[in-house]
Amino acid sequence: MHWSDQPPPFEHWTEMLGSCRRSAVHLEMRDAYAVTDEDVLLQAWKAGHREDPDDRDSWWRPWLSLVEETTGRGVQMRRARIVSEPVTEYIKFEYDGTFTNIIAGEQVRWLPRRDASSLALPGNDFWLLDDERVIFNHFAGNGAETGHEWTDDPEVARLCETAFDTVWQRATPHEDYHPR
Repeated sequence: MHWSDQPPPFEHWTEMLGSCRRSAVHLEMRDAYAVTDEDVLLQAWKAGHREDPDDRDSWWRPWLSLVEETTGRGVQMRRARIVSEPVTEYIKFEYDGTFTNIIAGEQVRWLPRRDASSLALPGNDFWLLDDERVIFNHFAGNGAETGHEWTDDPEVARLCETAFDTVWQRATPHEDYHPR
């Protein structure tokens, strides 16, 4: 395993997703994140701003272009979110902006935490690329990013693949989920 105490730069994500051939899946299990890149967006959302689906230029960001390029090559991108209900303000913010991920080509599902009690899950959020490479995301208690852990250990990849697939099967597609 490799440990990094800094989040990977965007160029690294471009390289990682650019090397994907089949799939990139992401499991999120926190009820709040304090990701620096989202600060301005979150504050605007709290002040009442909502993205206009018809004004793509106002909300399209480099990450969404990368998702669109990746899915355009035939790579399946899926994201599952395990959330406590009632949901936090942050999850409401995420939910309101998820249409942008979907327009870019990502599939998103939501699983209420109470429906995940019987699942064996890794201790951290992760990305699994092509069912072979795992990137664990580490966060402080306040939701700030503290680094990443990378591995291509086949047993760890299988654990994450099984966990994600089980969550995906139980989870509700974004268009059918209504946070409470």
